[in-house]
Amino acid sequence: MGLEECADHLIGNWHLRGISGGEKKRLSIALEIITQPRLLFLDEPTSGLDSASAFFVVQALKNVARSGRTIISSIHQPSSEVFSLFDDLLLLSNGETIYFGEVESALEFFAEAGFPCPRKRNPSDHFLRCVNSDFDDVNNTLMGSQRMRDINDASDRKIINLTTAEIRARLLMKYRNSKLAARVKARIKEFSTTEVPVFEKTRGSQATWFKQLSTLTKRSFTNMSRDFGYYWLRIIVFITVSTCVGSVFHNVGSNYHAILARGACGGFISGFMTFMTIGGFPSFIEEMKVFYKERLNGHYGVGVFILSNFLSSFPFLTAISLSSASITYFMVKFHPGIFHFVYAALDLLLSIAVIESCMMVVAAVVPNFMMGVILGAGLIGIMMATAGFFRLLPELPKIFWTYPVSYINYMSWALQGAYKNDMIGIEFDSLYPDQPKLKGEEVLTSMIGITLDHSKWWDLAAVAAILVAYRLLFFFILKLKERAMPIFKTYYAKRTLHNLKQRPSFRKTPPFSSKRHYTVHSLSSQEGLNSPLN
Repeated sequence: MGLEECADHLIGNWHLRGISGGEKKRLSIALEIITQPRLLFLDEPTSGLDSASAFFVVQALKNVARSGRTIISSIHQPSSEVFSLFDDLLLLSNGETIYFGEVESALEFFAEAGFPCPRKRNPSDHFLRCVNSDFDDVNNTLMGSQRMRDINDASDRKIINLTTAEIRARLLMKYRNSKLAARVKARIKEFSTTEVPVFEKTRGSQATWFKQLSTLTKRSFTNMSRDFGYYWLRIIVFITVSTCVGSVFHNVGSNYHAILARGACGGFISGFMTFMTIGGFPSFIEEMKVFYKERLNGHYGVGVFILSNFLSSFPFLTAISLSSASITYFMVKFHPGIFHFVYAALDLLLSIAVIESCMMVVAAVVPNFMMGVILGAGLIGIMMATAGFFRLLPELPKIFWTYPVSYINYMSWALQGAYKNDMIGIEFDSLYPDQPKLKGEEVLTSMIGITLDHSKWWDLAAVAAILVAYRLLFFFILKLKERAMPIFKTYYAKRTLHNLKQRPSFRKTPPFSSKRHYTVHSLSSQEGLNSPLN
């Protein structure tokens, strides 16, 4: 594919130029060839390539085809050299077969139909000119121009004097009555009546499960490291926001007003700071595109992909949680003690991981970027509203919002654990100096509405369980889409074909008289004509 000179170059992304567009095109083709598929479909593999690159790419595909592989490709404006490399040609127009046979016989077929290819003209250009009916109105407009009148070639003048619809009709009739169509029908009948050899179903990947996991984890980690917007930018933002939060709530203390300040700071960390994790959604959308492509080729399974994504992202999530927790915990001066700090870091780590898993589910359901961000933001907003900060958990409406929303909301469990981790064991000043101090346990139960019937570690375990549940939901959605998508696509295709058969073609002349459908004249020949708008 001529990629030796850029073998050590990065492919590139939104902030790194990398290799050129033509090199990316050739690299995509090489990635498909390297797996040696029995059947290879290519959609315009030469688009965006210069003539030399296009020739060598098609020549490489020709060599692959000679090894016993079948290659089917749509081609965009091929040169005569590239066109001659193909073995067979299928020419379609408006969904109907105009020609299907060997490339060498196409010129003879068009000549017998009365449309020979002019000398010194690319055959593919001539074929497309005969069957492309999108510009009949343009040809009619140019009929009176000097440029069209200067054409001397008899075949060109014959084509110009006929509309493409008329040429199509002649070619279509010619093909239907030709030996080529009869041979195709006989071949199809032969396939449908005879027993064909069944290829043994092979695994998409010859690598072991652990080899797939290690390779995907390494590749995903490399991609995350190189993409500045995937995690590095979020780490900088988290550190910046944590510094701002720490300075706003600096040395919050333990007086009576510190109760509200500690609750507000904990709510901000558990809610708004974890909300910033949604920023990685665009990069994950791009990763999902690669997954869908490689999954269709059977390179690896869904479970391996999900696990490798979690393993590769874990160091970055750990860096985010540790840096943010270190800054806020010691600047705000939450409950002292190494175990309390470890709990706060774990609580933030699991919360961020849950948000990432939630956005994975959103990406699987709504793969569009804008719709995914809007839906994800709406879901997180609902979680924040029912977490117990804006309204206490005992005061939430019992139906739906308490049961089940608050129980499946990771933020409510994370916030309860964070409050217990900070306030249990601390005494706060009363509102009036002559009153006894308030214990943290009393503040939790009477003022914040958190019960102490279970430990903070149970709250942390609940967040971890919700994390696993989101990953499993993501797994089942991907599996369901694999099973259901072929059914939906088949139904959609049948419905589309049914509607097309019932809908009249917009290319036909309307049965009623309308000034909108007058014959189009060129500007040079319109002098003296009445305006069609009069």
